[in-house]
Amino acid sequence: MNILVFNCGSSSLKYRLVSLSSGDLARGVIDRLRPGDHPAAIAQALAVLREGHSPALERIAAVGHRVVHGGERFTGPVLVDGQVLEAIRACIPLAPLHNPANLAGIEAAMSLLPAVPQVAVFDTAFHASLAPHAYLYALPKQLYERHGIRRYGFHGTSHAYVAGRCAELLGQPLSRLNLVTCHLGNGASVTAVAGGASLDTSMGFTPLEGLIMGTRSGDVDAGAVLRVMEREALDPAGMAALLNADGGLVGLCGYSDMRDVEAGVERGDADCLVAFTAYCHRLRKYIGAYAAAMDGLDGLVFTAGVGENSPAVRAATCAGLAWFGVAIDPAANAARGEERELTAPGARVRTFVIPTDEELAIAKAAARLASALRP
Repeated sequence: MNILVFNCGSSSLKYRLVSLSSGDLARGVIDRLRPGDHPAAIAQALAVLREGHSPALERIAAVGHRVVHGGERFTGPVLVDGQVLEAIRACIPLAPLHNPANLAGIEAAMSLLPAVPQVAVFDTAFHASLAPHAYLYALPKQLYERHGIRRYGFHGTSHAYVAGRCAELLGQPLSRLNLVTCHLGNGASVTAVAGGASLDTSMGFTPLEGLIMGTRSGDVDAGAVLRVMEREALDPAGMAALLNADGGLVGLCGYSDMRDVEAGVERGDADCLVAFTAYCHRLRKYIGAYAAAMDGLDGLVFTAGVGENSPAVRAATCAGLAWFGVAIDPAANAARGEERELTAPGARVRTFVIPTDEELAIAKAAARLASALRP
């Protein structure tokens, strides 16, 4: 079965043609996109695929699309129809940078490939298992009822993928495991995965909450936000820009890329040292809290750009976790490579680096729905 995957970001398009029996057939990225460019980018990707992989493209069983926000309606992948499109459109206020691009990509693919089933896979869907005590904020309940103010969580496709792969590496059913998965890229989140379901996650109503990120602040006292708005004469849009674009690592030390932060630490930059230490401290707090919430931990996973490629972040984070069984082998942590185990001899909790593969997860989800359509 061949599946085509489109991952429309706010300024880029990733595309991938996958054979579930033999692996990747083609993949590419079109970047520097502006609002309104995604339909043309979809057409360009299809032209490239037709030129080099026409027979495989003609045999695709479905097109899978990443959608960032599905609100409360979508708890799993769905076949796209008019009602689904309208529901995605209704979620645009919750993800104004991403859902418009996701929607434009779906509509373009539907127009250019009208006979092929289109499948939407939602970043928020994995976190639909959160209980009310985990997703409700301590605000008047009518704000949730009127405006949907609650924790939604993000990076769900990535968290689900690496959790499943961790269970395979542990040789146990996912349903029996307590895992913490750490998706650490420019955007970053950590999730408690209990018995295969999301029990809690660090991102909330938006992807702004939780960990320190490249340019996003993560957790900040709401009172501090109100004071800054007052003293700096910022309106909501200005404050949102500060928190999303001028916070996080770049706010603390001037660099948004962890590689630059680590280079600053090595040359003795005090601000970089504070930023690096704060980043790992925040991550360690979340891991410890989630281990407590699950009453124990079987596995810890690092994934995405920083999680996969920064031995320093992994070492500094895990150094404070020995009390509940996490210890990593320095040589294994320092080694470069793909998927690997980092666990030190005798450690009770097993720790892994598992590269995420959101497009493959989307392809598999689309294939399952496409198979159900077959007579």
